[in-house]
Amino acid sequence: MSHLTDEQLQSLYVQLLEEKVALEKHFASNDQFGLANSFSDSIGELSMYDNHPGDIGSEVFERAKDISLNEHAEMHLQQVNEALARMESGDYGICVFSHQPIPYERLEAIPTTLYSIEHVPDPDQSFRRPVEEQVLYPPFGRTSFDEKNNETEFDGEDAWQIVESWGTSNTPAFAESNQVESYNDMYIEADELEGYVESFESFVATDLYGEHVTIVRSKAYNEYMHSDEGDPFLEPERTADLDDE
Repeated sequence: MSHLTDEQLQSLYVQLLEEKVALEKHFASNDQFGLANSFSDSIGELSMYDNHPGDIGSEVFERAKDISLNEHAEMHLQQVNEALARMESGDYGICVFSHQPIPYERLEAIPTTLYSIEHVPDPDQSFRRPVEEQVLYPPFGRTSFDEKNNETEFDGEDAWQIVESWGTSNTPAFAESNQVESYNDMYIEADELEGYVESFESFVATDLYGEHVTIVRSKAYNEYMHSDEGDPFLEPERTADLDDE
């Protein structure tokens, strides 16, 4: 049973109905806060492009304001229709969060409200996220195969690594790794193995028949040895002192 009297419900119903009629009349008109008019109509010119782009800055602001006002009116009409629907179902005046009655005084001030004053959502918190996030999450979106154990092909992250390796505006402070010795090591997963699985495959070489093992003393080789992963046959380079003996 509703905590509101029949007289109170009737008063709120009339208030909501008046708002609904006013809003629908607004949307039935051709003006809609001036959105029906083109830029050229509003500035009185054949083209919206003037001698200087800054000259139409005010018109761009006015158009953005018109769009915002129109969206606000659409949202308000939706709230009014929802309140009227809740009246018909008998749920009107009940907080959707606490399921407790909303005082009549609050409903009289805001007849479309769904919340008691203690449970009003933060108006500054937005739950509307850019639609692009559906494609970009996880990083590189649908083109990333890092999360798939059986996928090793060239993906979106690899494409970005190639572009990023030529340089960006980032500083070492923004690098993924906390040990960056060169700007060439700043791009995403700069230490990722490319073209081989184990790092020693990049510097251990053989002839066509798998014989005559040789070592290419590259950067990968030095890092491999310094990390104490070296095999017995992978001896460090001789120092200058030993060479002089």
